[in-house]
Order: sequence, then structure tokens, then C-alpha cells
Amino acid sequence: MRYLRARLDLPAELHHPMQEFLRESDRMEREELLTWNVLPGRDVEYALFYAVGDRAAYREAIDDVDSIPEYTLTPIDDESFYIYVCQETREEERVWRTVFADLNLVVMPPIVYDSRARTHITVVGTDDSLSTLVEQLEAGPGVDVEVLELGDFDRRHGAIAGQLTGRQLELVETAAELGYYEVPRGASLETVADAAGVARSTASTVLRRAESAVMGALVGA
Repeated sequence: MRYLRARLDLPAELHHPMQEFLRESDRMEREELLTWNVLPGRDVEYALFYAVGDRAAYREAIDDVDSIPEYTLTPIDDESFYIYVCQETREEERVWRTVFADLNLVVMPPIVYDSRARTHITVVGTDDSLSTLVEQLEAGPGVDVEVLELGDFDRRHGAIAGQLTGRQLELVETAAELGYYEVPRGASLETVADAAGVARSTASTVLRRAESAVMGALVGA
């Protein structure tokens, strides 16, 4: 089983109104679709989002979305909050989901929408299905697809660790076991490099790239 992590830049006409709000507003950082429930035979769905940004501005924007008759906004802190949404299914979403269903693909949450309204998505399936998905998306007018990562799916290491290559993950595991990430540090970079059997400069580069990948994934960069 394989997975694909990609960043999609869709044309404005395919954006949900709240995606357009993210793109146009300078008061929001990102929004994550954590989970969703589409009821069979009904044109209504439920979803849970996590957002980082100005809560008042977000509330003002969502109040103007006709397809969302009901929502509950729950603060976490001054900069983040959850949104439980009941919304009417839009034709754009229905067509979008059909593409994944026809290829027998599974979308792994969260789906992250960044401040430029780009969609960060992880999909699981066969190599052929994933390749076909990319081809179909790239064939769409105005759709830009950037494949960030493609590899064997291994849920044992969690969604964030899935952003790492095998070599990066091995070195991070070694560093963690030796106490490199403890405060204060329990091991030096030289110790990690020696344990992994690599040069200090190699260990430094691999760990920095791993940390960059994980931090970027956390904030949808």
C-alpha cells in the first residue's frame, strides 16, 4: 500500500467560501479539516475543523456562507479554535469526492488549508490509482499539483513521522533514544553520529531536514 502527500492549488471557482476567506484575509494562518461525516442519500454533512487565526474575523466570514446553516465555534486559546459545522453539500464537493471514490483511494485527515487557500492532502491507495489521481488533477484547468512525497504507507510511525524518509526516521529515532532532544540534552550531535555510523556533518544535515519536514507539516507549510 502506498501513500501520496501533495499540495494542490485549485482555481478560485473550486474553493469553498471559507477557503477564499483564508486566501483573502491576513488574519488567518490555516484551517484543518480533522474529520467529516457525509450522510448517505442526504445533501447535508458534518465536519470538525481546527483553525489558527482571528476568531472574530472567522465568525464574521462563516456567518455569510449560505451553505452553512449551523455551526459551533469553540475557543482553544487566543489564536486557535475548533469549528463544528453542519453544511449543505455543494456540487463542487460531490464531484471532488467522486474522483477519489472511483479510484478506491482513502484520504487521510487532516486536510490542511493554508493562508493561500492551497490544499495539503495525504491519500492512500495503489501506485496506479495514485498516479491516475495526479494525472486527472493536473488535467483540470487551472489546477496546480505539487507532489511532496510518495512512499510506502506505514501508520506505525504516525501521520507526522510519515513526512520523513526512512533514513531521516532512523536517525531521529536514534537521536531520541540517546536523549538528543531532551532538555537539557542528554547526548551531543557527535554521539548521535557515532551511534548511527555517519559523519557529524551528515547527521546534522539529516536531522535538520527531518525537523524542517515535521515542523512544516505541523503548520501546513
